Amino acid sequence: MNYIGSKYKLLPFLRRAIYDVVGNDLSDKVLCDLFAGTGMVGRCLKTDVRRVIANDLEYYSYVLNRNYIGNHLARPNKETYINELNRIPVVEDGFIYQNYCWGSGSERLYFTDENGKRIDSIRQQIERWRENGEIDDDIYYFLLCSLLESADKVANTASVYGAFLKNIKKSASERLVLRAAEYDINCNQHEVYCEDANSLISRIEGDILYLDPPYNARQYGANYHMLNTIAEYKPFVPKGKTGLREYTRSLYCSTKDVAREFEQLLAKARFRYIFLSYNNEGLMSVDQIKKIMSKFGRYDVACKQYQRFKADKTENRNHIANSTTEYLHILEKI
Repeated sequence: MNYIGSKYKLLPFLRRAIYDVVGNDLSDKVLCDLFAGTGMVGRCLKTDVRRVIANDLEYYSYVLNRNYIGNHLARPNKETYINELNRIPVVEDGFIYQNYCWGSGSERLYFTDENGKRIDSIRQQIERWRENGEIDDDIYYFLLCSLLESADKVANTASVYGAFLKNIKKSASERLVLRAAEYDINCNQHEVYCEDANSLISRIEGDILYLDPPYNARQYGANYHMLNTIAEYKPFVPKGKTGLREYTRSLYCSTKDVAREFEQLLAKARFRYIFLSYNNEGLMSVDQIKKIMSKFGRYDVACKQYQRFKADKTENRNHIANSTTEYLHILEKI
C-alpha cells in the first residue's frame, strides 16, 4: 500500500539502529509502535521480540495491525474464505457504489462501478459471517485487511484519497481480486489498540518505544477517509465533492500543539529506549526535538536521506526536492 510516511524503504536503517542501541538480542523485549500506520516497523520486528504493542488512532490502521500484528497463529482455512469472497455475486445498492462510483450518479470516481459493487458485496459478506458466528475475530480482521489492501490497488486516486482522478487510470480499470494479507506466524501474543497515543501511553510499558507521528499539517483521517469508510462500513452522509467523512484531528499536525504533546508523551512513557522518526520538513525542528528529548535522558541522533513520497505529478508538488532526510532521534530514558 502506498502510504505517506511509510517506513518500508527505511526498515534496514531503523532495524540496524535499534539493534545498535538496545543490543544483539531482542527476544525478551517489548516493542511498542505507537503511531503504527500500516505497521511496518512492528511487522519487521514481530518475530524478533517477545511482544509487540501496536497502536494508531485511525480505524483502518487498527484493521491492518490487528491482522499483521495481532494475528500470529497458522489458520490453514483462511484461503477458503478468500476464494469464496472472490466468487460471490455483486450487489447493486451498496454504500461504496452508491456514494463513490460514477455510475450511481454520485459524480465521484474513486472506483469503477464494478469494483465499487465488488467492494460492497465482499464487505457485506464478511460482516454477515461475523454476525452469524461463522468466523472469529482473527479471521474477520484478516479478511478486512485483505479487502482494504486489495481495494487500494484499484483505487482511482493519486495514492491518497484526498481526491479522485478525473479519468480512470490503468490500475483502477482492473477488476478487483481479493488477495490474502499474509502475516508472520510465531508463538507470541501481541497487543493492538486504536487510541489516542498520549492517552494510551499511560497504560502501557515496555523496553522499546518507536514513535512515528505525523510530521506536518496533513491529517491522515482526511487523506485515507475511504479506507476508514470501507473498514467501518457504517452509513453517513458524505460531504462535498470528495465525499469526505467526519474525522479526528491529531494535535501532532498542529504547529501550536505538537511540541507540548510530544513532551507530555515522553514524560509519561515507561520505556527505556525511545526512537523518534521525523524528517527535515516536519513541524518540529531538529534542535527543538533535541532540546525536548534531552530533558529525559541521554540523547543521540542518526539520519538517512531517501526518496520523497510522491502522490501526484512532480510539476504539481509544492516541494521541489526529490529526496528528504529522515532523522532517527534516540533517547535512553533515565
